[in-house]
Amino acid sequence: MKNNGGLKRGGLSVKHWFGYMFGDFGGCMTFALMSSIFSIYCTNVLGVKPWVMGILTIVWTVWDAINDPLMGALMDKAFAKNKNKRGKFRPWLLRATPLLAVSAIALWTVPTFMEGIPLLVALFSFKILYEGAYTMFNIPMGSLLSAMSTNDTERASLSSSRGVGSMFGNMIPGMVGPAIIGMFGDTRSTGYMIVGCACAVVGFVLCLLHYAMTEERRVVLEKTNPDDVKLTDILQVFSKNRAFVALCIHGVCICVMQYLTENISMYMYSAVYDDVTYKTIASVLSMPFMAGSMIAVPFICKKHGLEKVIRYCLLLGGAICVLLFALHLVLPVGPLVHGVLLGIGTGLAMVSIQMQWGLVGETIDYNEYLTGKRTEGSIYGVFNLARRVGQTIGLGFSFFALEWINYDPELPTQTDGTVFGFKILCVLVPALFILGSWVAFKFVWNITPQVRQQISNSKQNAELSTATEAVADDSQGNVAL
Repeated sequence: MKNNGGLKRGGLSVKHWFGYMFGDFGGCMTFALMSSIFSIYCTNVLGVKPWVMGILTIVWTVWDAINDPLMGALMDKAFAKNKNKRGKFRPWLLRATPLLAVSAIALWTVPTFMEGIPLLVALFSFKILYEGAYTMFNIPMGSLLSAMSTNDTERASLSSSRGVGSMFGNMIPGMVGPAIIGMFGDTRSTGYMIVGCACAVVGFVLCLLHYAMTEERRVVLEKTNPDDVKLTDILQVFSKNRAFVALCIHGVCICVMQYLTENISMYMYSAVYDDVTYKTIASVLSMPFMAGSMIAVPFICKKHGLEKVIRYCLLLGGAICVLLFALHLVLPVGPLVHGVLLGIGTGLAMVSIQMQWGLVGETIDYNEYLTGKRTEGSIYGVFNLARRVGQTIGLGFSFFALEWINYDPELPTQTDGTVFGFKILCVLVPALFILGSWVAFKFVWNITPQVRQQISNSKQNAELSTATEAVADDSQGNVAL
């Protein structure tokens, strides 16, 4: 049931909260493997040279650069044209879920039966298919937040929900994956195949639950002419929406940190500490802190605001990573001390990832206030592109850096220079990008309490105008009768 303002009656329910949580939980079950074990799977199992992986990563990201914003614009334009009764975003979730599971399973199984050029062709093709399916799921899933929430409190609640889902979706593969791979050996394909297929099946079920338990409560673009939705709207967002520019800078920086750390950490535990299962143990030890932060942060945000809490978490997380690097310079830091401190530092920084989705919703409202158009898909697609750029820099840089620090997987013991290079890549470089994200929110973000009030007033005026038009239409209909 709708009111005249285009909103479905009733607030967010527990079902909505858990349903939205299952979205990132399910999506991350397979996507987390891309940052944690995919690289070592390609180099140590499939035998792909690091420099080849660097080139492939760049090509894959160029594909993402095309499909992310186009997918968002396609959703905006398709809904403006067809007004699908099932909603603007949820139909895409149902289409993408089986494609995501099938392509993920193929990626972790088919290339292991091949060699040479056929192996590279299969690896390249299935990664392209997987990334396309993930985009088809992730863009509507992320955009759904703005269609489910009607105020700042609901945005914070759904951001927390997505953050919890993301935490579990990244944590479970990150904890269980290295343990299973370690059982079979990190140079054999068996463990990787088991982990990849299991995560794909679990993710498939969770993504279906996400579809079944969510609801589009805000009916958007009901009066928008499809010809008014253009790809060039993306350029207008960058030229007018300074807060969105800050969010994109943050997206690049925080994803460089995340993917560089995850990728290099697996190599560091394998080459420096000689056992990848230490990564699982460190993750288990860090888990209480992560769980506690996810419980506490939404309440802190409610009192102090999303953007302010994110800034402080970034600053503290960066400081802890700098401290860990200083310890590496003066002491022989053990694998568990390294893992726990790095987990806490990067975990604090990744509070920004878990809570940033509320800020995406805020920049969507701000863009509507500035331009008069509500185009969630396009904005979320471009933000996702910024994150993919960060992912490419993090992963691509790490592959080329393995060559620069002279990493050789055939050596039983790495040289001192290679070990020190791992410490720089795994701790110091991520710290610098965490602080870069802090700079974006401190000096570029411009949505102040006054601007929020102006956006709120604009919304109220628009809803009042819509309600007045509806009453007038009803009156004319009664007169005609």
